[in-house]
Amino acid sequence: MTAPTLTSRIGARALRTRWVVRAPITLYRIGLGFLFGTRLLMLEHTGRHTGQPRYVVLEVVDHPTPDHYIVVSGFGPTAQWYRNITTHPTVHLSIGLHRRLPALATPMTDNESAQALAHYINHHPKAWTKLRTTIEAATNTPVNLLPMVRLSLTRSNTD
Repeated sequence: MTAPTLTSRIGARALRTRWVVRAPITLYRIGLGFLFGTRLLMLEHTGRHTGQPRYVVLEVVDHPTPDHYIVVSGFGPTAQWYRNITTHPTVHLSIGLHRRLPALATPMTDNESAQALAHYINHHPKAWTKLRTTIEAATNTPVNLLPMVRLSLTRSNTD
């Protein structure tokens, strides 16, 4: 793990502050998710105990095809959204101008995750440097050990 900078420590604190990480959800739900472009998406999933809709905004690590998005569980396999999608993999995505696209969430293997991370590092080296230290400061876990999830749209209409 790399030593956290002041910026990464502030970012880590923000990631652990509930109202900060939940604020973008409101924007997505009122139809303003396009403000975040396509680097972020809102994942609507089902609570594993309650069966109620739950929401989380995640960074897109990769978008290998028009029907597939890859996201990382920054807080590992114990993150609530990650635990929920392993129980109820049918989800909805809101990204850019698209709202509530039906999708299937599939946890990736360690090898698939390593390949996706390498692709992210190659395509976003500056973001990687900042993101890595921030996530590691927030979770106290090396980023390369965090699980990734493939989100596959279940219909071909992505326009």
